[in-house]
Amino acid sequence: MCCVTSAGLWALSVRVPPRPTLDGMATTLQDSRVATVLDRMYTEARNQMSLLRERRGEFDRPMSTAERTEAMSEFYIPVTPEAGRLLYALVRATRPTTVVEFGMSFGISAIHLAAAVRDNGTGRVVTTELSDTKIAAAKKTFAETGLDDVITILEGDALTTLQDLDGPVEFVLLDGWKDLYLPVIELLEPRLPTGALIVADNTSAADTGPYLDLVRNPDNGYTSFNFLVRDSDSMEISCRTND
Repeated sequence: MCCVTSAGLWALSVRVPPRPTLDGMATTLQDSRVATVLDRMYTEARNQMSLLRERRGEFDRPMSTAERTEAMSEFYIPVTPEAGRLLYALVRATRPTTVVEFGMSFGISAIHLAAAVRDNGTGRVVTTELSDTKIAAAKKTFAETGLDDVITILEGDALTTLQDLDGPVEFVLLDGWKDLYLPVIELLEPRLPTGALIVADNTSAADTGPYLDLVRNPDNGYTSFNFLVRDSDSMEISCRTND
């Protein structure tokens, strides 16, 4: 989820058989259903940008979590297409049994994560979202892409819904409210094995500072690096080096 400041979803783990592919189709991302949905969603997200810019001032005022959720309920605020493909590649390479996403929004990043899980032939995506509007829309979208069987949406406050998560979590995407990156990762830390990857989006936002202080200190058991994904924003990829 893009930051709106100027700087920038429970099921048992199962083995999922790869879905039938078309001749010459290399990945699930190239499945016509998935590709068509992603194209449509990115187009809709681009068409919202002028309205998002117009209303930015409204989002900068202090708001409760419920107020922030309602204010952003119509906006996609997605990862970039390039970042989506990076997420796909990282999940394909690491083959996690459980992927956790904090901040589903309308589901663009979850589709990239689930496509990789599908092509790996094993794993699940657990994603979190607070907005009822976005949850309802994402459920329809995931069914449309045929990826709904590998995605579980945890509805409500992630700091509550993720407490009941069991088993190891080998891949995490942080893409929700930036000031919650730190408490979310601290909640998940007991389930992060050595080698787990954590990808945090929008790390040029000031609210990510406490999280970055954690993962950039090797004494805390992470190796971390940052790279630009937009002209004014960045991602942080961190590897859990001890559990």
